[in-house]
Amino acid sequence: MTTSQTESPSPSAAEPDERRLPMSPLLALGTAAFMGILTEALPAGVLPEMARDLSVSESAAGQSLTIYAIATGLSAIPVSVATAKWRRKPLLLLSVVVFAVANLVTALSSSYPLTMAFRLFAGIAAAVVWAELVGYARRLAPPHLQGRAIAITMAGVPLALSLGIPVGTFLGGLFGWRLTFGLVAVISVLLVVWLLVSVPDAPGQQAGQREPIFKALRLPGVAAVLFVVAAYVLAHNILYTYIATFLDEYDMGASRDIVLLVFGLASVVSIFITGALVDRKLRALTIGSTSLFIVAAVLLALLAESPVVVYGAMVLWGLGWGGVTTLLQTAVTDAGGDRGQALLVTTWNSFMAGGGAAGGLLLDSLGPTSFPWSVLLLLVPVLLVVVAGRAHAFPVKRPGMS
Repeated sequence: MTTSQTESPSPSAAEPDERRLPMSPLLALGTAAFMGILTEALPAGVLPEMARDLSVSESAAGQSLTIYAIATGLSAIPVSVATAKWRRKPLLLLSVVVFAVANLVTALSSSYPLTMAFRLFAGIAAAVVWAELVGYARRLAPPHLQGRAIAITMAGVPLALSLGIPVGTFLGGLFGWRLTFGLVAVISVLLVVWLLVSVPDAPGQQAGQREPIFKALRLPGVAAVLFVVAAYVLAHNILYTYIATFLDEYDMGASRDIVLLVFGLASVVSIFITGALVDRKLRALTIGSTSLFIVAAVLLALLAESPVVVYGAMVLWGLGWGGVTTLLQTAVTDAGGDRGQALLVTTWNSFMAGGGAAGGLLLDSLGPTSFPWSVLLLLVPVLLVVVAGRAHAFPVKRPGMS
């Protein structure tokens, strides 16, 4: 989900302090990640109300999520190439402005086509935001703290899913979905101001510095990391997209909000653990993340009749998922630099969108009890690839670490 245009720290960016991280710009970037995910997923929590006001079916309203994810995935590489020469800060600011405008239009519009058009624009803007976050985090941090800087920047992703979406849904129930989108637009404007005053600028790339993005697939470790991204994200989204349906199968539908809260809190714990250890323990954390999700899937496949087991599985799943964005971002950057990041954006968003489609096929053909088994089918190869990738994809010692 993130790429950057510069392969090395820019001389115009502020020189990183070797002793500590610059928290204000990193937190501003993390908030940009938060807003990207919140803008994408907020319709899921207010879908019936959106559908009614836009005079469309809930299925049609649900495509507001699909068009955003597809726009992000398909535009990541073309946008990276087209904007390679642009200075990075104006590009980042423009993207967040698009978030603000898209959310404002969504809040005010009664036209389904107009709403969908601005959802598409917001998805393209998200591709640009993901295109800058990791590069900025790496430029702002000394080498031995770059993993931690990425963790802080990308913490906005699981925080938006675990806390932002439920809060947005709650506010939508209290004040209406339009006011909720309006509030997100206001926060986006405030974020523009924060980025403007705290984040340094950096130049784009000159024509002679750029190499074809797809050549990164030839670099050792990149293909392995992208396989892990594809399979892990697909497994997660098959189960997460249809978690309500799965819980209904075991008469736990009424506890859906509590189950998701448990998952979200465990994800937050994982964020902090990953941020503290990623620079020194990337390989071990990735193996642990995958193993925890596998154990959770086994529990859900065999013992989901027990609510206690379901809650325990949610804790394990959340602990595995919360830090995975940081882990895979760091791994692909170590292996393939910024070109690897561009490929990760496309892979991540494509398989995130594919999770809903694959889950729908499983639901129609095999029923909701098939979801945990599909997770196992996808994650066992992931674990094998991570364990085998000790030389380049997930090395014992990260490049540049003393």
